[in-house]
Amino acid sequence: MRYVPLGKSGLYVSEVSLGTMTFGRETPEEEAVAILFRYLDAGGNFIDTANVYSQGVSESILGRALRGKRDNIVLATKVFFRMGEGPYDGGASRKHILKAVFDSLKRLQTDYIDLYQIHCFDAFTPLEETFETLAYLVERGYIRYVGVSNYTGWQITKVVSLCEKYGFPRPISAQMQYSLVERNIEYEVIPACYDGGLSIMAWGPLGGGFLSGKYTPHTPPKEGRIAQAKKDWEEAWERRATEKNFQILETVRNLAEKYGKTIPQVALNWLLTRKDVIPILGVRTLAQLEDNLGCVGWRLAEEDVALLDAVSAPPEIYPYRFIQWAQGLVYREEFLPR
Repeated sequence: MRYVPLGKSGLYVSEVSLGTMTFGRETPEEEAVAILFRYLDAGGNFIDTANVYSQGVSESILGRALRGKRDNIVLATKVFFRMGEGPYDGGASRKHILKAVFDSLKRLQTDYIDLYQIHCFDAFTPLEETFETLAYLVERGYIRYVGVSNYTGWQITKVVSLCEKYGFPRPISAQMQYSLVERNIEYEVIPACYDGGLSIMAWGPLGGGFLSGKYTPHTPPKEGRIAQAKKDWEEAWERRATEKNFQILETVRNLAEKYGKTIPQVALNWLLTRKDVIPILGVRTLAQLEDNLGCVGWRLAEEDVALLDAVSAPPEIYPYRFIQWAQGLVYREEFLPR
């Protein structure tokens, strides 16, 4: 397992993170603990959860399991989604964050959280309020680093500028949906992260299970995350079952045969070739984790990365295609720096 810096920080994390959204929901505690310990035995040190995962149960499972192991773990959790029915039981307000962080600390049985992330952009709370509150928590040692999740590119850039202006701790990561079947963050989010010094934590790296290889066209699944997803959810069958996505899947399948790997291992390895991207392994079973861990320790050849890039490329849209066209007119090859 390789270790990489998280954003512009001195925090080094394993090249793949363990996601725990299934803990206490699809995955009972005994198997969840077995998954956790296997990940740690493989050299992983970066564990991601959220207060909303199973309404706190995921955090509680981690709190019990990590006793005596805390100092060697980079523990990340999140705040935003509803934890109750009251007006202050969700969002990124000072009132909700201050309640939520201490609730998470109690469930996690720890004195501090390594990475505290705002789980989604809050359109109804001033950014100054949110990030001043996070700065307060960093100053007092309750959290060590700050991250964002499910933000647009302009929102990330605005947050970075705000933190620079007021001296707040800058976010070091953005947790975003990213996979071979969902590359839209490449338009704005990834450039904003590169500019602001944030790493990408990739949730849904297998497209909600689509890149497991078990799906076929015109046959909606009867079980699994995609089958359970509502039609408006990001990983719903209606979003995944496109002709292009099945072409991507077929290309991954062919490369898996070439390398003697599984389809998920190839799809995850493609993410490991991307700059500053850390896939989050969101597994339900120990067997799935064992398979996913096979994505590390090797690399796709450049020509195969290019093949996957081409088959999964997002559409060329304005103004990006216009900018690329215009650059070619103005900056001819003979004018470029040598």
